[in-house]
Amino acid sequence: MKTKEQIEALRKELREHNYNYYVLDNPIISDFDFDMKLKALQELEQKYPEFYDPSSPTLRVGGAVTKNFETVVHEHRMYSLDNSYSKEDLEDWEKRIQRILGDVQVEFVCELKYDGASISLTYENGELQRAVTRGDGFQGDLVTTNIKTINSIPLKLKGDYPPKFDIRGEIILTLDGFAKMNQERLDNGEEPYMNPRNTASGSLKLQDSALVAKRPLECLLYSVVGASGLETQFEVLEKTRQWGFKVPPVSKLVKSINEVVQFIAYWDVHRHDLPYETDGVVIKVNNLQQQEELGYTAKAPRWAMAYKFKAEQVSTVLNEITYQVGRTGAITPVANLEPVLLAGTTVKRASLHNADQIAKLDVREGDTVFVEKGGEIIPKIIAVDFTKRSRNSEPTIYISHCPECGTELLRKEGEAQHFCPNDMGCPPQITGRIQHFISRKAMDIEGLGGETVELLFKEGLIANYADLYTLTVAQITPLERMAEKSAENLVNGVAASKNIPFERVLFGLGIRYVGETVAKKLAKAYKNIDALMAASQESLVAVDEIGERIAESVVQFFREEKNRTIIERLKSYGLRFSLSEEQLQNQSDALKGQTFVVSGVFETIGRTELKKLIEDNGGKVASSVSSKTTYLVAGDKMGPSKRSKAENLGVAIISEKEFLAMLA
Repeated sequence: MKTKEQIEALRKELREHNYNYYVLDNPIISDFDFDMKLKALQELEQKYPEFYDPSSPTLRVGGAVTKNFETVVHEHRMYSLDNSYSKEDLEDWEKRIQRILGDVQVEFVCELKYDGASISLTYENGELQRAVTRGDGFQGDLVTTNIKTINSIPLKLKGDYPPKFDIRGEIILTLDGFAKMNQERLDNGEEPYMNPRNTASGSLKLQDSALVAKRPLECLLYSVVGASGLETQFEVLEKTRQWGFKVPPVSKLVKSINEVVQFIAYWDVHRHDLPYETDGVVIKVNNLQQQEELGYTAKAPRWAMAYKFKAEQVSTVLNEITYQVGRTGAITPVANLEPVLLAGTTVKRASLHNADQIAKLDVREGDTVFVEKGGEIIPKIIAVDFTKRSRNSEPTIYISHCPECGTELLRKEGEAQHFCPNDMGCPPQITGRIQHFISRKAMDIEGLGGETVELLFKEGLIANYADLYTLTVAQITPLERMAEKSAENLVNGVAASKNIPFERVLFGLGIRYVGETVAKKLAKAYKNIDALMAASQESLVAVDEIGERIAESVVQFFREEKNRTIIERLKSYGLRFSLSEEQLQNQSDALKGQTFVVSGVFETIGRTELKKLIEDNGGKVASSVSSKTTYLVAGDKMGPSKRSKAENLGVAIISEKEFLAMLA
């Protein structure tokens, strides 16, 4: 046999054995025999480097070192999931689905919600091209080298896979594997890891891939994006198993919320028998066309819902209540607790939210309190154990003055939180605004973190975010923990941020109630900062999804002379305060004031592209037909209830061809 053919044969055989062992859990050769074959392949590849293959099984042993993990933009955004905690929540969700889809049969797929680190894998022509962490959903870290060491992730696919697609899943540590890792650490006199989830997540960012290869990580896959030819979520799960992915077999296709509840009840008990941690059930609309029609909110798909199992509770002592000041001046009371282990992590602090919550719980310093993790992530106090309260206990009196600057606090009518009005003189508000400005979703300034902002402010080098653009290496180098290289990286990072697009600069300004989504809508509606600064409250409210509260906040922000001065300074430093030529291309006001509902399957363009055309030309896309709808754009296989409702309301129904003609 020729050398190349011998190498290819060994690779093919080892891939199959790898699949049998790590995916099917059904090995057909011994570990020794597998190791011998792998060693033989390694020797051949070293001897004949001209036959290198990036998907070779030998790459799973690791060895490559990554100093810095590159940040890359997801081709398809990774959304969060909305949470539910009761049957009533699920029934309300089903009603929202039926309102949009109309009177059609909706099936659901129930899957377990795996507790790990989210990952997106991109495959082209059956080979793994890249692996990216979830990050903020819009962009994440490139960790392909480390991911290739995980044996349950196929480097080369089998069967009738699409030419290109992304597949999403969770990187997990099995409970057994986690226990073995911790035993080794204890045997070596090291501190044990706290929980499987955080350890799995941390593993992805280890610089030495050989260390990652030694950890018993697995990848459980659950969804595909960017692939055509698939019709249902249940088919996605079946197909991806055939392509070589590890997809747990516990998912179930059901026809009603009652069946969903039965699935949840079963796994709420039996989840403790699983080899890995799970914190709930994910329910998805099965039909992919219905998923597309339902679309997304700003943060989550409308076609999926997470049901969270009841959170673990513990009791501990509340030692002290302190108060934090946020960048907007909002005061948050914090319970400082006697450290306690909860859901795998040590909890020392919990938010008490506001004065009303303290009064409602009648929580006091010295109380024994019950703590749980809301959504398994954020600790919160849910009740007081009054049987253990001291007779000398004094009711909590909420502070009247800012704990940082001493200014008397305000509480506006209808608002839950107290505020410090000293926005330009209160240190945490000043540094908080700058930290928001440099954050990943805003200016994403490399080499500059929260602690460095505090240090620069303390040393009098910055008093607002415009001051960042005047910093020099000579000013920064003498500071504590700042070598010349660090100072250069910071200055270069600030300079590079001048290329950040307008909508992210606008988000970074920190206008109250203006989040990522609102910033994008305002940028698209007004095109540049000058037009936005001149906008009236009435004009702002006319923008899609901009309400009175947001409009009032925007007008108030730009009315302040100090804010206008800072913006003028930022302009002079070269930041982008208008949409780019590329963004402005193909945009118009041709559909301004018109509301469209898009339904069905289209021939010329996809539904997502069609919706983008509407928004790019000033129109609004709604999810369901109402009296405010101007046009229903009807494609093939559109639900009959949408057509019926449009006809009853006198809404014009147009075809894809007629819609495109409107823009011609």
